[in-house]
Amino acid sequence: MSEWDAWIGREQRSSDRLDEGLAERWLATFDLPKPEPALMPQGIHLALCTPDAPTATLGEDGHPARDDSASSFLPPVPMPRRMWASSAIKFVSPIPLGASIARTSRVLSVDAKSGGSGELVFVNVGHETSANGTLSVSETQTLVFREVAPANAPLSPPELGEGAFDPSEWDAHRELTPDPRLLFRYSALTFNSHRIHYDAPYAEAQERYRGLVVHGPLTASLLLQLAARELGENKLRSFSFRGASPAVADEPLHLVMRRSDDGYEMGAFAADGRQVTKAKAST
Repeated sequence: MSEWDAWIGREQRSSDRLDEGLAERWLATFDLPKPEPALMPQGIHLALCTPDAPTATLGEDGHPARDDSASSFLPPVPMPRRMWASSAIKFVSPIPLGASIARTSRVLSVDAKSGGSGELVFVNVGHETSANGTLSVSETQTLVFREVAPANAPLSPPELGEGAFDPSEWDAHRELTPDPRLLFRYSALTFNSHRIHYDAPYAEAQERYRGLVVHGPLTASLLLQLAARELGENKLRSFSFRGASPAVADEPLHLVMRRSDDGYEMGAFAADGRQVTKAKAST
């Protein structure tokens, strides 16, 4: 029995509307055209029903603070470093422009583990997102909480090595360099005030990152756009991704995709070949 078992099954309900303004900001952030018909690209659910915690209730890292009250959706895990480790997503139906959105989120599990980097706590959260009363996206998100980084810990990830990423074994490839402007806009779209994405001194001194960290869901959004470029909009039925190593702003990122036995293998790589994100998809 875990001290956080009381949080398993806890639910949170939220609502939103995919209005013209949000749609235009999402499309502008990624330099995408307005869709015709008016069905938004896959990934837009990440900018819907975002956390609305008052600023006064944010923790030092920028995330909503957690406590043992009945109003705290996530358990008060004492480890301060939080990461979006992975997601498994099922796309049921496209989300139309102007749709009324409802989301039910549920804590599925809380597991403490010991790893090479110390004590870890994994929290799985299920999200069911509906548009105009119809289920659109079902997602299981895994959050990981970690201990404070030692002040003398090596910066992560390591400096770029002498290797070079080779895209020749992949069917599709896109190279881009996420810069602080893109990170800022994505943070704004998702109402994410985690300081590792915009506060470089905090990211280095407190969490020991080598620079501003590219959001895991931002990389996932870019991979979804690569799939849409190759297969057409709203063609995926499932998509899962897992962070393998941090991506740093102002450094090239290689997005790739190829057929596999059960669908498509996808990924993101740093310029020297270090894998940043592992992903797979099916139609």
